[in-house]
Amino acid sequence: MNPLKERTLILVKPDGVRRALIGEVIARFERVGLKVVGIKMVNPDRAFIEKHYPSSKEWTVGLGQKSLSDYEQYNLDPVEQVGTKDPYEVGKLVTGWLFDYMSSGPSVAIVFEGNQAVAMGRKIVGNTIPSFAPTGTIRGDFAKDSPILANLRKRGVKNVVHASGSIEEAEFEISHWFTKKELVEYKRADEEAMFA
Repeated sequence: MNPLKERTLILVKPDGVRRALIGEVIARFERVGLKVVGIKMVNPDRAFIEKHYPSSKEWTVGLGQKSLSDYEQYNLDPVEQVGTKDPYEVGKLVTGWLFDYMSSGPSVAIVFEGNQAVAMGRKIVGNTIPSFAPTGTIRGDFAKDSPILANLRKRGVKNVVHASGSIEEAEFEISHWFTKKELVEYKRADEEAMFA
């Protein structure tokens, strides 16, 4: 595979759209040499969002365990908060809140292409948990939410963007959000200066 053809999916999530951060997100990716090869605004329903995320029990239990750790850190009783301390059951609740959040309004789906698109995408957006995202990343600069606050309010974490986590994940996500006809080929004017 040509490394300059690597692709990643970036979603400006409903909170990012509502906060008018679409242009900011695109600009940060374009400045590092990645190019937009697909873009659209989508108002996904819950069923569409459910297919975007992993559906394995292991993934759900992992979300539950992270939430239980947050409850413990803040000395909160998960049974009192959500009615259970079973990691799988807590994970199902968190997953449901995530699906509700992601289908609560429009998102902007963008396919970026270029050298190390996936790794660069993760670097630009920063850690999933905003408090761990360094200043200078999208989440570090624009997201102030936390998992414990989201759990207490029974909603997904508002962290502005989603970025594919691996090349394989990107391939799946891009095919979920875009048809092949919606992706274009072209050359940026500065490609020769950066990659020749």
